[in-house]
Amino acid sequence: MFRNSLLAGAASVLVASAAPAIAQGQDLTAPEYPETRAGDVVDTQFGVDVADPYRWLENDVRVDEEVADWVERQNAVTNAFLAQLPGREALKERITQLTDYERFGLPTSKGGHYFYTRNDGLQNQSVLYVRDGLDGEPRELIDPNEWADDGATALADYAITDDGSKLLYAIQDGGSDWRTVKVMDVATGAVLEDTVEWVKFSNLDWAKDGSGFYYSRFPATGEGETFQALNTNQQVYFHKLGTEQGEDRLIYETPDQPELNHTAQVSDDGRWLVVTSSSGTDERYEINLIDLERPEAEPLLLVPGFDHDYTFVGNLGQKFFFTTNDGAPLMKVVSVDISAPQQGWTTVIPEREETLGGASLVGRKLIASYLVDAKSKIEVFGLDGTPQGEVALPGIGSAGGFGGDPDETETFYAFSSYNRPTTVYRYDVASGESTVWAQPEVAFDPDNFVVEQKFYTSKDGTRVPMFLVRSREVAESGEAAPTLLYGYGGFNVSLTPGFSPSRLAWIEAGGAYAVANIRGGGEYGKAWHDAGRLDNKQNVFDDFIAAGEYLIDQGITPEDGLAIQGGSNGGLLVGAVANQRPDLFAAGNAAVGVMDMLRFNQFTAGRYWVDDYGYPDREDDFRTLLAYSPYHNVRDGEDYPALLVTTADTDDRVVPGHSFKYTAALQAADLGERPQLIRIETRAGHGSGKPTDKAIEEASDILAFLAAFTGLDLSE
Repeated sequence: MFRNSLLAGAASVLVASAAPAIAQGQDLTAPEYPETRAGDVVDTQFGVDVADPYRWLENDVRVDEEVADWVERQNAVTNAFLAQLPGREALKERITQLTDYERFGLPTSKGGHYFYTRNDGLQNQSVLYVRDGLDGEPRELIDPNEWADDGATALADYAITDDGSKLLYAIQDGGSDWRTVKVMDVATGAVLEDTVEWVKFSNLDWAKDGSGFYYSRFPATGEGETFQALNTNQQVYFHKLGTEQGEDRLIYETPDQPELNHTAQVSDDGRWLVVTSSSGTDERYEINLIDLERPEAEPLLLVPGFDHDYTFVGNLGQKFFFTTNDGAPLMKVVSVDISAPQQGWTTVIPEREETLGGASLVGRKLIASYLVDAKSKIEVFGLDGTPQGEVALPGIGSAGGFGGDPDETETFYAFSSYNRPTTVYRYDVASGESTVWAQPEVAFDPDNFVVEQKFYTSKDGTRVPMFLVRSREVAESGEAAPTLLYGYGGFNVSLTPGFSPSRLAWIEAGGAYAVANIRGGGEYGKAWHDAGRLDNKQNVFDDFIAAGEYLIDQGITPEDGLAIQGGSNGGLLVGAVANQRPDLFAAGNAAVGVMDMLRFNQFTAGRYWVDDYGYPDREDDFRTLLAYSPYHNVRDGEDYPALLVTTADTDDRVVPGHSFKYTAALQAADLGERPQLIRIETRAGHGSGKPTDKAIEEASDILAFLAAFTGLDLSE
């Protein structure tokens, strides 16, 4: 099934065959791929010669003129092909209509003020507001739409002092993971001179007295390396208001272990700084407590070793609460008395059959969020772990939030599902009552759509859940419908129900939407994650392939009507299964994918991913990675699905070179009549902060492409 030999790269030019692309009986003019130079780079690893003819496409598009020219020519070909797709403009219009509804972020209460984001519907970026009191008049604080003409500069994060007087906020430009941090006076709206740079993968938290804030940063990169250099030597700093960043006080670092990341959080009582350190993407942490009243004291090593997941929940005086998988693969809540940590940990909420996704300490109660077959269930407990009831949710969906301080009497949470946009609820901790705080008015009837959960069997007999969403008309007709199958399968990430205007437009047009909760995710705890990573990674691909086979075998999807989609690690998924089972899929979208599994750890945050993928310089890992690496396993001479690769020039999480090289390999091979194209967004990154108009445009292009090759009629 796999090709473990060299990557074939002898041809530098592929001119499309004279035969037109076949799109469910519709004639489309076949694309003529641009010329791509093939180099002669060959790496020898563990006795295996591995060709990398498109290594030069790893270079930064901002620096390398040849790469910039390649991007321009590829986009020209792709745009010309997309322009002829039937129903594309009608689809864009409908996605725009479905996106045009008022959206609210979860409120944060500080000093009697309520801070929240709001989007009136089609604003490129959500605006930050404040209310004086729960029902006060909204006052605009920050409108990121004024920051850039193209709408590509976003408000990425914010934090408020306990008295509500100062606002700390992070600016994200062009989709990059880098953040610039600034401070605003809430009463006047004046932006202070304080500015902090080189912030990435950082928590932001104020000192309790509001004198300054804690943040994490990396050293400044060299010229031309900002979007590609490896991220090492992260440090925790304290910035005192009214000073320059150069005067910031270094709080914590590990120069002898430059691979470690460090984030900092102030304890609920303000006495301690909780520093959480990690070496990769695995939830294996070391926890140090820094006594903020005795800064000269050595940090208290509370959790040593990087063996388990310990996540800070909150504290009441000396009693600290954490969630952990130490001795509990499905997670539990524990506590420790930090005045006598040698006495050990006490289990507060034991491990259960459901996966514990997180917990919060609000109103002197513990609110625990569980996953039951990837659906949310919320339960409330006393501080001693005594069950005190369940938070009633509207149905199959995802609930999140429940933040706040131990002495607050209220908290907020959001609920959404595939047919229901996010509704924000206020929860009274004492009474246990939920009331709607913000509910959107939408341009469709949620009851016209059916959300189901199916279970299917994977190759090795594993039972895997899948969500299936269809219009009521399609579901009740029993007829097969063109289906979009989505997956991820990695990094302990759970795929739970959520609303997407673009996917609802697909369903409205008569299609089905399926989400496979494949192994590698966190839906069933540590064991489910472990079963889909490192040398078990093939299980991820087998699960996804089995999902596609199930949809067709059950008559949900026609044999020639299955499209697949995934982003980031999910882009890798799409690339891998397209290589392994090109006959199963009609079309696919591999978004911002990790496509070269032998060099992923050479750029930006890629070094963290070894926890899931392994180390390319270790022989056993190398052979596993080479076996499924999308770039290295394109199967010349096979009939491939139509593939649209999508990426962005400012993606400094999964650098676009992955997608560039993979696309070049696809276009250099004989893969049949259906096209393999790449769409490269400018002034965008891995996904976060993308302007609404760009998101709509991209979704319209992708879904029109997938519809054309699965038979979904967008004209009605």
